[in-house]
Amino acid sequence: MNQSALIRPDWTPATVALMVLGFVLFWPLGLAMLAYILFGERFKGFKSQANETVDGCMRSFRGFGRRADWKAGAWQARTGNVAFDDWREAELARLDEERRKLDEMRADFDAYVRELRRAKDQEDFDRFMRERRSGGNAPPATYDA
Repeated sequence: MNQSALIRPDWTPATVALMVLGFVLFWPLGLAMLAYILFGERFKGFKSQANETVDGCMRSFRGFGRRADWKAGAWQARTGNVAFDDWREAELARLDEERRKLDEMRADFDAYVRELRRAKDQEDFDRFMRERRSGGNAPPATYDA
């Protein structure tokens, strides 16, 4: 967050003035400004965390409507055009398969990255132990992230 901003979650003259003005005009505004001053830094990732939570909930409902006897999802009404409904169902099935493949590839990539990090950590640890055994007072190696 830009710490040179005039209104930031901190006790700056601007935020204190806004809080006092909020209490004078309508007390919930002042209370909201006080909450922002005290807890504003904790809400940096609030929007992204909320979006991830909602996305996770929606993912769990994705296959709910398409059970054994329902061809279309519960929220999708049949249009009356059999050809269109069949095409839509086939496309949705294809998209679900693509999503499943993408999810598998992401899981594979995450495992690959995790293994790379573990290998780098092991390499750094082994180098540290070699340097410690050989000289003991060797200057610490610089770590490039």
